[in-house]
Amino acid sequence: MSSVDVINAEGTKAGSVDLPANVFDVQANIPLMHQVVVAQLAAARQGTHKAKTRGEVSGGGKKPYKQKGTGRARQGSIRAPQFTGGGVVHGPVPRDYSQRTPKKMKAAALRGALSDRARDGRVFVVEAFVTGDKPSTKAAITTLRKVAQTTKVLVVLDSQDELNWVSLRNEPTVHLLEAGQLNTYDVLVADEVVFTKAALDEFLGGSEKSEEGDK
Repeated sequence: MSSVDVINAEGTKAGSVDLPANVFDVQANIPLMHQVVVAQLAAARQGTHKAKTRGEVSGGGKKPYKQKGTGRARQGSIRAPQFTGGGVVHGPVPRDYSQRTPKKMKAAALRGALSDRARDGRVFVVEAFVTGDKPSTKAAITTLRKVAQTTKVLVVLDSQDELNWVSLRNEPTVHLLEAGQLNTYDVLVADEVVFTKAALDEFLGGSEKSEEGDK
């Protein structure tokens, strides 16, 4: 079990927190993470694509020319696939792209992604980004830059943290997630992961309950 410093809004150390080895120090299974990410991106597809077949395009009810005597190939409709404006053969149709991914696979992939970031020293914990009761994007960014310097930062907040959410939601370099929504794809896309202390406790508490439920 490793530990990481907890940084307050002034940028100074306000304590430390343990990162459990079973979440932040496991072997990353790359094929598993790839499978989970592909499934997640597939589930995000709308699948509403549609091309009309020759039976769905308008027109073409009349035979374009007589069957025999023209020297040309026989044709029954100008809406056949070989004509401009005709139907599409084997075109896309609406479908569901989602894949079934077991919960244990998702959890294992997420642990591998978090462990990869933690081993590189790219997991941080802060008390809060803003002090007081009033949202402030400027103050939140100032606090964030004291721990994370990249342009792709994943910030994890607890489900009740409206103050920090409002303060950071308009920052283009930050992607916000609630602790219960943390997933493999967003961890891998981000260069650095920043938890608030409350969000880390909520995430670890949810992970423990999930493991107990699997037993």
